[in-house]
Amino acid sequence: MKNRIASLLILSALTLTVSCKNDKAAEAETTEAGAVKEASGEAVSYTVDKGNSKIDWTGSKPTGKHTGTINLSDGTVSIKDNVLDSGKFTIDMNTITVTDLKAGDGKEDLEGHLKGTGGKEEDFDHFFNVKKYPQSTFEITKAVTENGKTAVEGNLTMKGITKNVKFPATVTVDGNTVTLVSDPFTINRTLWNVNYGSKSVFDNLGDKFINDDIELKVSITAKK
Repeated sequence: MKNRIASLLILSALTLTVSCKNDKAAEAETTEAGAVKEASGEAVSYTVDKGNSKIDWTGSKPTGKHTGTINLSDGTVSIKDNVLDSGKFTIDMNTITVTDLKAGDGKEDLEGHLKGTGGKEEDFDHFFNVKKYPQSTFEITKAVTENGKTAVEGNLTMKGITKNVKFPATVTVDGNTVTLVSDPFTINRTLWNVNYGSKSVFDNLGDKFINDDIELKVSITAKK
């Protein structure tokens, strides 16, 4: 009986471990920038609906995590034969918002730190330095749709640095509306010189570091 109970406990632990691993967002394949894909002649263009498009983000550290959103300021999506053909998007870095903290409880301080709009001038470049880099962009270089899922590849430019990232998304065409919703994925922020608190960049941080990986989920609605 004891052996049976022990076996059940081990099996439960293994199941929980596998489940937790499967729940983790996949890291986006990141390579050097590629040639931007121009819209095909037969493709139909849709304009991003700014009020219904955003990027959800999660940043984590040993003691916890923070979540938030960033808005798009403009963009277009091109559709050919009901599948994604191309697209270009502008991300308004001034709209970085923290959603897990309440006003007056550290929300404004963290938003200012992420944007680089608070504190001393030497602190501005800790994260995204929106005064110098108010916009980021994403331009599709390739989109392959198979079995209802689209592998999206594109040049992500932040802080003047461009890298190509690849992530899976679900693209739906419904009359005059297109929606693109990515699976959650992660990028290594240090590839775009977002280095604050990174133990891969700075020594002697102990447990005071911030993880290099930022989890993102892209949700875009575009209309004719």
